Amino acid sequence: MHDDTRATDIETDRLDDLPPDDPVSILLRSVETEATVEEFRVTGVMMQYYAVCHRELWFESRDIEIDRDRAAIVRGTNVDEQAYSDKRRSVPIDGTIVIDVLDDGTVMEVKPSSSMVEPARLQLLYYLWYLKHVVGVERDGVLAHPTERRRESVELTQEAEQRVEEALRGVYDVIDEKTPPEAERKPFCDSCAYHDFCWCC
Repeated sequence: MHDDTRATDIETDRLDDLPPDDPVSILLRSVETEATVEEFRVTGVMMQYYAVCHRELWFESRDIEIDRDRAAIVRGTNVDEQAYSDKRRSVPIDGTIVIDVLDDGTVMEVKPSSSMVEPARLQLLYYLWYLKHVVGVERDGVLAHPTERRRESVELTQEAEQRVEEALRGVYDVIDEKTPPEAERKPFCDSCAYHDFCWCC
């Protein structure tokens, strides 16, 4: 947690050397003031879906309506809204991501369980990456599973930055396709908001 200078003033040499058609470069240009022919923005949910299911990501990128009344989705939303509500505030950034910040500046991501901890960790790492390279602020993160009374500190290391950037390139490739990836049965399909798009047609 350091100063508030823009990302163009801090540690940008590595990203400046990326080719202009690299999805990471396209994303950075999309959130800056300069106009871009091709816009590419990635939300935290999209990053999580990339780690969970590419088909789910593709549907999300098309703003396809989903069934928010599914029990698992409602349960997860309630946990997210109620846990630590007196200790964190929601901060929207650039119309792209919304982060929860604790009083000490730590970025928190709340999930109902640790059953899919890797997608949740990638989502939080993306928030930390976005803050560093777009906003120009470095923060630490914490991943919380209140129903299990578990908390995990998350740090944006160099290796983690590279992991986020590779995921951004993967997200770009998935949503650039004209048709969704083939449906693939996974353990969590029954609780997925897009279940009917895959298995009831």
